[in-house]
Amino acid sequence: MSNFCKRLSVIACTVAACCVVAGAAHAAKDKDKPVKLKVGDKAPEFTSVDDEGKEWKSTDHVGKKILVVYFYPADLTGGCTKQACGFRDNMEKLNSKDVEVVGVSGDSPENHQLFKKVHKLNFALLADEKGEVAKAFGVPLRKGGDFNFEFEGKKQVLTRGVTASRWTFVIDQDGKIVHKDTSVKAPKDSETVMEVVAKLQKP
Repeated sequence: MSNFCKRLSVIACTVAACCVVAGAAHAAKDKDKPVKLKVGDKAPEFTSVDDEGKEWKSTDHVGKKILVVYFYPADLTGGCTKQACGFRDNMEKLNSKDVEVVGVSGDSPENHQLFKKVHKLNFALLADEKGEVAKAFGVPLRKGGDFNFEFEGKKQVLTRGVTASRWTFVIDQDGKIVHKDTSVKAPKDSETVMEVVAKLQKP
């Protein structure tokens, strides 16, 4: 092989290597871009762990009922408690409309168990400690933290992995997002959801 051909071969290999590196960097950059879901988009499929430590797959629920997925910052805090109790109090009405509700936060299953016990919550809470479900929905995240709580005379420190923003999504039985609320009023969230469901089910 002539020196000229050797030089061409080296240049070609260098260009190819640069393209591979650039492609990988571009892919990594795209992966880090926040997801921007809008009404009408197909809801992302996801798997998480519920308050009993069991695997929870969205594919087992979407399509069977209207699914409400609401993200909230932390168990047992003021606004989050009002939001959860609103869903609890309206659960019978929601169930009668074929609606299932799941709450998602960066808390552990153990934190969720305590939250449900204290406030007698009647729906599943999902532990999104790494924020993977929140990212799939484009929900902004902040660092996790600790929350001091006393129950039945015992002081406990509840640690959460991440802190999600308070966003609510409603997914219809076709798996599409029909409602996205990024400015949730915690005490009124369940009522807002019921209004959305009522519009969906109008003949």
